[in-house]
Amino acid sequence: MTDRELELKSVVLRRALLRTIVRAGAGHTGGGLSCLDILNLLYNRILKVSPETLSDPNRDRYIQSKGHSVEALYVVLADRGFFPASQLDAICRYQSPYVGHPTRKIPGIEMNTGALGHGLSIGVGMALAAKMDGAAYRVFTLLGDGELAEGSNWEAAMAAAHYRLDNLVAILDHNSLQITGRTREVMSNEPLDEKLRAFGWTVRAVDGHDYAALTRVLSGPPEPGRPTCVIASTIKGKGVSFMENVAKWHHGVPGEAELNLALAELDEAERRLHP
Repeated sequence: MTDRELELKSVVLRRALLRTIVRAGAGHTGGGLSCLDILNLLYNRILKVSPETLSDPNRDRYIQSKGHSVEALYVVLADRGFFPASQLDAICRYQSPYVGHPTRKIPGIEMNTGALGHGLSIGVGMALAAKMDGAAYRVFTLLGDGELAEGSNWEAAMAAAHYRLDNLVAILDHNSLQITGRTREVMSNEPLDEKLRAFGWTVRAVDGHDYAALTRVLSGPPEPGRPTCVIASTIKGKGVSFMENVAKWHHGVPGEAELNLALAELDEAERRLHP
């Protein structure tokens, strides 16, 4: 896919995300919109995994540590054909496997996540297993910046550097806003780049909505013997003007009028992208 095709795809995915959350009556709208461009790029350009290679031991692994934004992952997996898009209607329904956090019951999801601070540790284990097996696959883990208040992330970061896991990529959805406000005010984690480098990581900062820039940092060769963290600066609620950088949309569900307004904005964004 070209960058323009990815941009158009993200508009389609944002529509699907909003409609899915409204149908479910629950979801994490703001964080889903902030990480959706990253997921779109991963599954359509970077990850060596597809519905046909789910049992291939050499497939790349993706772990969504910020599991509360699972609706964004669901719509991307459905779009890529891991399961029929019609199954999105079952999210949060009685006895449905499509719950509010990732679960291995869903095709394409590698590990149950959602308890914040666990995903990076899982990624470290998978990357270490690859090293022990002499396997070439890479492991990608998506984290939220508010999640970094969990100490287990830093234990995992130490272990990743200790075991020289250059096959591990942590992507930070750095939208700087969590459920109760600005991350720097709730529990400051800055300067993130200096902290991670001190832990032995290679750190690359990038605009999390820039496909070309994301491609360069995610597809380039790693620094030998060092895990990589991509600090992706994003906008919470990206793509919908009245949701952008507004804390209430962390898990807010649009009403009918808000949904229609958001969809109209996305329609206009799509028109601008067409040549």
